Amino acid sequence: MNMVLVIIVLTACTDVIEVEVPEAKPKLVVEASIDWEKGTAGNQQTILLSTTTPYFAENKFEPVIGASVTLTKNNTNQTITFTDNNDGSYSTTEFTPELDTSYTLEIMNQNEVYTATETMTKGIDITSIYQSKEGGFDDEHLEVNISFQDPEDETNYYLIKYLEEGDLFPVLEVDNDEFSNGNLKNDFFEKEDDEDINQQPFVPGDKVFISLYGISKRYYNYMAILIEQSEVGGDPFSAIPTTLQGNVINNTNPKNNALGYFRLTQVSKATYTFN
Repeated sequence: MNMVLVIIVLTACTDVIEVEVPEAKPKLVVEASIDWEKGTAGNQQTILLSTTTPYFAENKFEPVIGASVTLTKNNTNQTITFTDNNDGSYSTTEFTPELDTSYTLEIMNQNEVYTATETMTKGIDITSIYQSKEGGFDDEHLEVNISFQDPEDETNYYLIKYLEEGDLFPVLEVDNDEFSNGNLKNDFFEKEDDEDINQQPFVPGDKVFISLYGISKRYYNYMAILIEQSEVGGDPFSAIPTTLQGNVINNTNPKNNALGYFRLTQVSKATYTFN
């Protein structure tokens, strides 16, 4: 019996497919956080302007240079002009904060005029700061606790920012007094042990910077969506986040509104070191 051995050799070819990713027209990004820290004059303020960049761009920050930035107090029509620092930042030392007062921001860039109007919102003092292991998610981990007194017979919205010394990004929370009007409010900040993001629980000597902002209802809603989108970013079953629209409107071309937000807040700040 003759046997024939047939050897079939399979070879695979790999073709390189280049996918052209469409690039959208750059949009103006406005970081206009006018924060009046309690106990200070509040006259020094800085606004950051940049444009969006393509997804694969090496430089993720594209500063806007040469824009015109003004801020007008609407009850007196007093206008101040911010100085262009030629790095995307625009600053002033002439701002005069006034609570419950409306201000209008105007930006002129690339022959387009952007405006936003907001009211300076009163902030609340942080009345106490302490550490414990009882108020957080894990009774073996340290957390920092803060308390503040919500004013009675008025609606209030809050932004709370925690930043541990050495961290690049803060932890942000929003709160309101819908079910706690006039009560003493409490909040805590705890870090869990998470090797994936190289995070460890607090230990004695760690320092945390805490900021409590009084904010408008519209900014509260904006930040609530922004925080939610950031938290579900890694969830494959979450809804695809939409572009979050702030309050900066393009008066020249309404279809090309800016990204970001113009806010006016009074803020109470504190620093806590674990012992």
